[in-house]
Parts: sequence; structure tokens; C-alpha cells
Amino acid sequence: MASINSDEWRAICDKFTNAQNLTEIESRKDPENDPFRSKYKARELLREIYCSLKSLESGDGEGDTGESGDQRPPEQPVDGLTEEAFSRGFSGDSPAGQRAAQLGAVEYYLGVNHVDTEELSAGQEHLMNCIKLLEKCRVSPENVSLFIHVRNQLGILWAGRDETEIAQGFLETAESIYQRYMQEDGTPPTDMTEYFCAEENLLTHQERNKKFELAYTHTMYYLAQVYKNLGQTERAATYCHSTLQRQLQLNQFIPMEWALNAATLSQYYITKGRYMEGRHCLSAATVISGLAGEVPSEAAAQESETESERREHLRQKRAEIARCWIKYCLNLLQDAKKLLEDNIGELDTDHQDELKRARRQEEEEEEKERKSALLFGSEDTFDSIASVEEKVLCLFPLDFMEARAVFLVGQNYVTQAKEYFQMDGYVTDHIEILQDHSNLFRALAFFEEDLERRCKMHKRRVDMLEPICNDLNAQYYLLIRRQLMFELAETYNEMMDLKLTLANKQADTQSLDNHTIKKLNHLCSSSAKYYQMFLDSMCSPEGKFPEHLEEEVLRPALVARFRVARLHSKLISSSPTVQLENLNRALENYKYVVQYCEAYPDEAAAVETELELSKEMVGLLPLKINRLKARMAVNN
Repeated sequence: MASINSDEWRAICDKFTNAQNLTEIESRKDPENDPFRSKYKARELLREIYCSLKSLESGDGEGDTGESGDQRPPEQPVDGLTEEAFSRGFSGDSPAGQRAAQLGAVEYYLGVNHVDTEELSAGQEHLMNCIKLLEKCRVSPENVSLFIHVRNQLGILWAGRDETEIAQGFLETAESIYQRYMQEDGTPPTDMTEYFCAEENLLTHQERNKKFELAYTHTMYYLAQVYKNLGQTERAATYCHSTLQRQLQLNQFIPMEWALNAATLSQYYITKGRYMEGRHCLSAATVISGLAGEVPSEAAAQESETESERREHLRQKRAEIARCWIKYCLNLLQDAKKLLEDNIGELDTDHQDELKRARRQEEEEEEKERKSALLFGSEDTFDSIASVEEKVLCLFPLDFMEARAVFLVGQNYVTQAKEYFQMDGYVTDHIEILQDHSNLFRALAFFEEDLERRCKMHKRRVDMLEPICNDLNAQYYLLIRRQLMFELAETYNEMMDLKLTLANKQADTQSLDNHTIKKLNHLCSSSAKYYQMFLDSMCSPEGKFPEHLEEEVLRPALVARFRVARLHSKLISSSPTVQLENLNRALENYKYVVQYCEAYPDEAAAVETELELSKEMVGLLPLKINRLKARMAVNN
């Protein structure tokens, strides 16, 4: 092997420093019409370094940095590390091994350069050349960082091509290299930039450790994406959580980006009923989003938006985090309702008492569980996160007071979210927030024992949704209008049932006063009106209702028919003619449900309960209609 003098080495180091400066700093200033100018210059310097190292290695002049076509690495195994690479520990390699690592590093930087300039095939070839060169080396403190970096880059490259399993192979190998190195050595390893660095510019142990841990954090981040794409959601969530924690520990994060990722992760935990973890993610997101505007890390320093754009961006992201909080509160209330309701959807007070007795033990165990959970934050932020957590339960609310506390937190975030997602400009978002607000009231009403107050909560729902539903353009917002019409119909229906229950407690139906009858009929008619509007929205331009219902509207449409029938049979009138008309409308809709399910028996399971009741009413109503007709004939 040829020797190298200090001047030659200094020239190589200077070229490498210039290439890094061109890549990381000067490239940001490149004009739009020549966006890769600095990176092309950096590439030439890297090639010169490669040739110098190659000539030192073999004395045969210029090395090969050819760029061939897109060659896939072997898929089985996609990537692996031989046991020999680990077999004799992590002692330093021979001079030949060190030169191979240096050449590998140049191949790595050339690969990244080509990928950055959208030349993926050439980038892949250089990265694979790096892998081949590292086969000559044992994993050691001098090269373990390069072992991991090159596999991270190949993982990203193949993931970008939707070759998820190939990406998984490279990234899982990077993970195993890190874990084994930490078990068997663990000293802060040399960073690849130090291969071409004067001794006086070498990194400290602390700097080396931070760079190495950051490389592994990137491995975990990319694995989280890979597992998500493979449908391994539990694994993806675990890796995402660990990534977020490590980013905080290493102080390498952009606050608002970190906060949004944590808030998004909370939604996964919520769907799994893991409210402690979900609350912790959201509380951390709230605290860290508050850091936006400061520069807590090197990553944040790369932001280059104008101040007005930046303010608008922050407002939007904070509103999105608020929406995640709304979902947390809503799901917590809804899951508590499912836990506490009996077979007719009312509060099971016996079960409620049992759960309250078990609550004390659950609260005592919660602290132990929290200690074993993967918590975010350093000493600086942990107290702030804990103070946000204390404002809302992560255990199921068991009575009205606890449910109201969760509701009020959710309602506060509704206000915050609506400040940004206004009707003018964000129609869909604004309506979704209103629907969540309506459902918060609905969930809270379940816990309210006073029927009058419960009815008022449903009236609040009507007041917020009805004007929007009536004003929306039917052509452009058909699906949203259908959702609103169905919800309004259900809300009026619930109010009617509540009012009827209250009236029956006070007197039988025959002696209801005119005011109560008028109120009941109004609620009944309003509910039937919105169910009918929902059904009419499915008609053709000629006004014809579809013979066969699409899967997404099958149950709602049949339920709407059933409810319209039920509501018409409940309307109160002193006029026999009106009574007859209402009963005939009811029978017509009950018959529709029965006849549809007979025509499409495979779809009957969607409305099993409603179908059974419809069949019963189809048998009973004609008798009632005939009796009414007989009385009318006698009176006439």
C-alpha cells in the first residue's frame, strides 16, 4: 500500500470539508434554475478524494466511480451482517480495513449526493459499494456509525420505491448492529466525518455519542414508517414513541413537528383504549408546541419561512392539536358510556356502583403503571407535561360530575379549534368540529339523570347543527348534509322520547295538555322531516328512490324508514282523518323494511332488530287501521 504524507492528507481533509460545506450550507443558496449546483461541485470533490484514496491503496491511479443501472440487492436475505463481523469483538481494524472504511465513507457520501440530486439508481450503486467495502471490516468503534448510516440510507431509498420489505431488511440490520455494539462495547464511536479530519478538529466523546445516538434515532423513525406501511400498527407506535422520546433527550427536534407527531400518536392509543398514554402524548404535544418560536435545536434553525407564514403555520398546527384533544375527550366519554349502559342504552346504576368501588384500587395502581410507561421529557419539561395531564382524567368517568369535567376540557378545545378552522375557508373541518361538539353533548347527556336538563343538552346540539345543515349547498356537500340530516333526525327523536317519558310520568297520554301535545308533535314531525330529507337525498333527479341500496347507506336508509314509521305512529291528533293518514304512512314504511329484506335476504342482518319490529307492526297496524276506519264510518 502506498504511503501518504501530511500535505496529501491535508489536501484530502480540505476537500472533504469543502464538500460538506457545499452540501450542507451553500446548497441552500442555490438558484431555482440551478438547484443542485453546489451538490454537483461537492460530488466532484468527493470523486477526487476517492481517486486519491484508491491510488494510495493500489498505486494504480484513478479508481472507479462508475454509475451503472438500477441493480437490486439480494432480497433473501435483504440485508444481513455475518457473524464474522462481530466474532472477535470490536477491536480496531487493520490499515487495509481502515482504508476500506474510508473508501466506504466516500461511497456513502456519493450515494447520498446522487439521491439528493434525484439520481436514485446511481445513488443506490454507491451505497451498495459502501456495503461491499464494509464486508472487509469488522464492526468496530471506528466504523460502526458508517455501518448504520449506509443501511439507514438504503432503507429510505427502497421505502421511497414502495419496496417496504427490502427497506425493512436494511433498517432492521442497522438496529441489530446498534444493539449489539452497545451490548459488547458501547463507547462513543468515531463519526464518519472524522475519517477526513485533522487531529485538532476531532469530536469530543459527548459529540460523538450524540451523533451516534441520533443515527440510531433515525433508524427507529424509519422503522416506525416501515411497520406502519406493513400494517404492524402496534410495532409502529412503539417505535414512534421511542423516536419522539429520543429526539427530546438529544434536543434534536422541530417543536411543532414533534408536537404534531406526538398528537397523531395519541390517536392510535385512544383507539386502543390506552388513555393514559394518549393523554401523555397530547400533554407533551401541548407543552412542546409552546416552544415553537424559539430555537431549541439545530434542526429548528433550518426553518426559513417568512414571519407571517410562520405565524399562520403555528396557528394551524395548534388547532390540529386541539382537535386531537377533542377526540381524546369524546372517545373517553363514549367508551365510558359503553361500559356503563344497560341493554336498552340507559345508565346501569348497579354496575356504576361496582366500578366506583373498584376505582380506589385502580387509582393506586395508576401511579405504578405511569412509572413503567415510556414517558417523554427531561427534568425541564416533565413537570409542565404533568401539570397539563392533571387537568383531565385518563380513567373512565363514572358519574355526571366526572363526565362534565372531561366535557368542559373538550369544549375548551372545540373553541380553540374553531378559531382557526372557521366556516369561511374550512367548511369541512369546521363542520367536523361542530359534529364532535354535538357528540360531546350527547355523551354527557347519558350521565345526566334529570330528563329536562338532558333534553336541553340535545337542544344545544340542534341549535348548532340545524342552521349549518339548512345553509349548506346540497350539490357540493351532499355527504356532509346527509350526516347532519341523520344526526338532527336522531337528536329530535331522542328529545321526543325524553319528553314523552316526562309526560307519562305526570299523566297518561289521554290527559296530556295541549301545550305538551303540541311540543311532542313538533319534535316528532321534526325528526321525521330530517329522516325523510335524508331518504330524499338518495333519490334520482327524477325523484325515484333506488331499488337497491349501496352498502354505505344500507343500514342508515333502512333505519330511517323504520324511524319514520315509528314517528308517524306516535303523532297525536284529535282528527280521525289525520290519525288514519299517519297510520298509513307508518305502515307503508314498515312494509318497505320488510319487503326490502325479503328481496335482499343477505342484507337483512344489517337491521335485525328493526326488521323484527317491522314485521310485528306490519301484522298489527292493519288491525288498528281497520278499527279506526270502522269508528269513522259509524260517526259518519
